[in-house]
Amino acid sequence: MKLISWNVNGIRACVQKGFLDFFKEVDADIFCIQESKLQEGQINLELEGYNQYWNYAEKKGYSGTAIFTKKEPLSVRYGLGIEEHDKEGRVITLEFEDFFMITVYTPNSQNELARLDYRMKWEDDFRDYLKSLEESKPVIVCGDLNVAHKEIDLKNPKTNRRNAGFTDEEREKFTTLLSSGFIDTFRYFYPDLKDIYSWWSYRFNARKNNAGWRIDYFVVSKALEDRLESAKIHTEILGSDHCPVELVIK
Repeated sequence: MKLISWNVNGIRACVQKGFLDFFKEVDADIFCIQESKLQEGQINLELEGYNQYWNYAEKKGYSGTAIFTKKEPLSVRYGLGIEEHDKEGRVITLEFEDFFMITVYTPNSQNELARLDYRMKWEDDFRDYLKSLEESKPVIVCGDLNVAHKEIDLKNPKTNRRNAGFTDEEREKFTTLLSSGFIDTFRYFYPDLKDIYSWWSYRFNARKNNAGWRIDYFVVSKALEDRLESAKIHTEILGSDHCPVELVIK
């Protein structure tokens, strides 16, 4: 089973830059996106053979997520069931027979860490949500988690130490998530692989110079470890400031 996650940074713009070509070529069983940046009715994506599930932010042109799946889920949930978190369209959960599939667009801590306190609360509530789901079946989470976990996960760790996405607080929350029974699948397969990133700033020729960050993930319950087959980051795919990430699972 092939799973894809991509922060498209505006699905309408990404469609103009080859989204559908990649979508067809990769032929994923489940394809998740983040930062769709639209409201209901603003796009009509013809994705033959796929069921579509969208979660929109209340604020126009902001945030938003979607999941496209060949197999129809048993149930669908939007958000975490917590009002302060559920206005920005950040989470969709699909329930299948033997796992939950979640796409998430984690809140950014923003310039001068204006939203760091909120982010900390989000992290705790999101982790609690995942653990509650795990009580009935394993969990697969994918998306833009807005954190580079270790120094190996970004080009310039020293100069970014107190910047959003690489604060000690955010990194510690990711460590806590993993130690609560989850696997960072890319690092599971490639513990020491350097210079592979999933996001590059549009400024300073960052992508050309590969001055990037790995902030897009597939994270899975430890119960799924023996089903993990491969992980990949599609650095060659353009169309957004992020590139797609992939997980193949038995």
